[in-house]
Amino acid sequence: MSLSPLEGGCQCGAIRYRTSAAPFASEYCHCGQCRKAVGAVAVAWMDFKRDQVHWLGPVPTEFASSQHVLRGFCPQCGTSLSFRDDRHPNFLTLSVGSLDDVNRVTPSYHIYTDDQPHWLHIDDDGPRFGQNRGAQ
Repeated sequence: MSLSPLEGGCQCGAIRYRTSAAPFASEYCHCGQCRKAVGAVAVAWMDFKRDQVHWLGPVPTEFASSQHVLRGFCPQCGTSLSFRDDRHPNFLTLSVGSLDDVNRVTPSYHIYTDDQPHWLHIDDDGPRFGQNRGAQ
């Protein structure tokens, strides 16, 4: 993964962020909830300690997509920006697609591959986990 800082934001530019560190992990998620939240067949995420992400103005609006999960998005253009689990308050996940330069972060593994569309093939050597990485 590339060195920090990383910068990104939503499509309309209303919400911007900068990180003070490189992500400690980055993954593709194939779960149905992520697919619905972003409107894509898989999502590339990058994980940070919460204090390493700095919003440069307005913060995302959050939607409780399940009992413990809050998904952040821009209320103006709808761009999906963040994911956080309230059981892990010190961590924040950002979408790789929201980076100004998506080539700076490469996902290194896949989660929820049990839900992956059978026709989707991502050609990499990253390990695959049928569910969440910690649930194996």
